[in-house]
Amino acid sequence: MRIALASLLCLFLTSCGLACGPGRGYGKRRHPKKLTPLAYKQFIPNVAEKTLGASGKYEGKITRDSERFKELTPNYNPDIIFKDEENTNADRLMTQRCKDKLNSLAISVMNQWPGVKLRVTEGWDEDGNHLEESLHYEGRAVDITTSDRDKSKYGMLSRLAVEAGFDWVYYESKAHIHCSVKAENSVAVKSGGCFPGSATVQLEDGRTKLVRDLREGDRVLAADEQGRAAFSDFIMFMDREPRARRQFIVIETAAPARRLTLTAAHLVLVRNGNSSGSSPLMSARFASSVRPGHEVFVSEEKEQEDGRLRGARVTRVRTVELEREGAYAPVTAHGTVVVDRVLASCYAAVEQHRWAHWALAPARLSHALAAWMRPYWQRAAKNTTVTEEEGRERGMHWYARALLRVGTWLLHRDSFHPLGLADTETSAS
Repeated sequence: MRIALASLLCLFLTSCGLACGPGRGYGKRRHPKKLTPLAYKQFIPNVAEKTLGASGKYEGKITRDSERFKELTPNYNPDIIFKDEENTNADRLMTQRCKDKLNSLAISVMNQWPGVKLRVTEGWDEDGNHLEESLHYEGRAVDITTSDRDKSKYGMLSRLAVEAGFDWVYYESKAHIHCSVKAENSVAVKSGGCFPGSATVQLEDGRTKLVRDLREGDRVLAADEQGRAAFSDFIMFMDREPRARRQFIVIETAAPARRLTLTAAHLVLVRNGNSSGSSPLMSARFASSVRPGHEVFVSEEKEQEDGRLRGARVTRVRTVELEREGAYAPVTAHGTVVVDRVLASCYAAVEQHRWAHWALAPARLSHALAAWMRPYWQRAAKNTTVTEEEGRERGMHWYARALLRVGTWLLHRDSFHPLGLADTETSAS
């Protein structure tokens, strides 16, 4: 009964928070965004197609007799016209992610131009008609037009493809638009906001502990809004993937020398250059936007007398790929955590630390209620045997998944880090 009441209270607070928080609330939808057509030869995002910020690296050609052929799925959407000049249905074959985005775009096209359908001129290529390492060979790219082949519509068609969620859109020629997506199992798609499992945190008793080994009841070094060091309760893992293969950003400092490793969409707290008087000392940045010269906050072997963390200038930022480290996103009561002696936010995806911390208020309340009721639970469960590993959720926490799903409705796509949004879409599917 107590558990049910606590759950209802948390859901009530979540609903209230989502209704009253940033973005649009219940019963009031945001005005449709005015869409701007892409210019000829423009591509979005403004990076190369096969880079991390777009559709990611080429992973190899898929043929009908290869093991990876099962990654392709046919698209028989009646609202899409497939040119299929080879008469093999190859243009209908694509990855699930590409199929989802294409189907979404088909709806947008019919809404934009009643009576007009989306047309696919090129999909999966098994005949070698594209340049080497083209994503068409993996079923991750399509070339599109409208069914009426009205070239005056192609600029807006490109914009609709961006809004539909394609990871890279290129107004490539007067004859078609090129769109592509990330690989289903790519590092980029699954790159939310996490630290590698081998990263360390400092406990209240002075010991250090690997992030992957954190347990309920641990109190770890964090910081308050004024940058003062404080020990904070570990609440939960927002995401926990012991065998994940991720790409990480490594932020290095000198004097003192520190190295923080985390995913691109995770938030790092840096010194606010305008901090003075009532201005905040810290501001949050995506790890991918931290640059040499920025100042982060680090802990000393022994904290300073005023309890503040020390500033350290970033000297180098690089990218690494770690295969066996796993990926973990710990959440503390303060919403911050000192990892490898560098201060970071517990949040990711949206570059608003305060909003994220506010949205996690129900989770913090739930943690407090659980601590209060733990003696009752322990007595009730004294005859039940459950291993600690069985009781620890893997993957994205249900509460984080719910917040991300609602966030994509409340906030515009541009509010999210490109990789954080990719992660949102993957988790919600």
